[in-house]
Amino acid sequence: MEIKIVKDKISLDEVKRLAEEQYGDMVKAVIDAEKGFMAVGGEFHSDAEKVLLEREDSKHEDCWGINIYPENLGNERVVFDSLINIKPLSNNRSLFVENEGIRLKIKEVVNKLIQW
Repeated sequence: MEIKIVKDKISLDEVKRLAEEQYGDMVKAVIDAEKGFMAVGGEFHSDAEKVLLEREDSKHEDCWGINIYPENLGNERVVFDSLINIKPLSNNRSLFVENEGIRLKIKEVVNKLIQW
C-alpha cells in the first residue's frame, strides 16, 4: 500500500484515490503536528509513522494517527483514533487524541494540506 508524504497541497481527488485503493471510504494518515506535514496511506498508522520517523526525522511524540473520510463533511472527515496515539509519557492513554490543542494543530495541518 502506497504511503505518500505530503508537505504541500494534495487534491481531494488524490486523497479519495488513496482511500479507494486501501479501505474504500477511508485512508489512514499520520500527522507530524510540530513540523506541519503528514504521511497518508499504508495498512497501519505505524507504517506511515515509520516513514516519517525514518525519512523525515520526525519524533514519535509529535506524530498522531488519524483516519480521513474524504467523502464526509465537516467534523466527520477526520477521526482521531489510532493505536499510535497511546502515549502515556505524553499523557495520552487512549486511542483518541485527548489534548484539544493537539487536535487543533492536527486539523490545521490537514486543512492546510488537503484541498477540500
